[in-house]
Amino acid sequence: MELQTQRLKIVPCTDESLSMYATKEFKMGSHINNYLKKLKDEPSLLGWGVWLVINKDDNTIIGDIGFKGKPDSENIVEVGYGIVPAAQNKGFATEAVNEILKWAFSSGNVKKIVAECLIDNISSIKVLEKLNMKRIGSKDNMYLWSFSKQSI
Repeated sequence: MELQTQRLKIVPCTDESLSMYATKEFKMGSHINNYLKKLKDEPSLLGWGVWLVINKDDNTIIGDIGFKGKPDSENIVEVGYGIVPAAQNKGFATEAVNEILKWAFSSGNVKKIVAECLIDNISSIKVLEKLNMKRIGSKDNMYLWSFSKQSI
């Protein structure tokens, strides 16, 4: 399973894909280790967790993206993403999130995708706005966003 855009490859995160693309510039967050542990016990999580964002130019990981689990009982998933500082402000996040949203909706299991970001995270707000996600509220210091299949 691999998604492609003009500049990116987006592949599900596994021990194998990490060893294939990892570089010292990509700092693996604890969410990746947690996901890989869960994936060993529940292989059906593949695709519904972390994906690696790979720059086609040099075949290196420039970030990660993914869902915080399988679709829930209402067919909703939450998307999250992060791009390494050296690759930020170049449109990679928007490109990657757009592609993974299309993948989720094409699975047939998703009706709505939600996201959250810090109120002061201007870059992330711009990404979500470019993708036509709707700000639906706030909680604590986070904005809440939503995008439904009907929005496409």
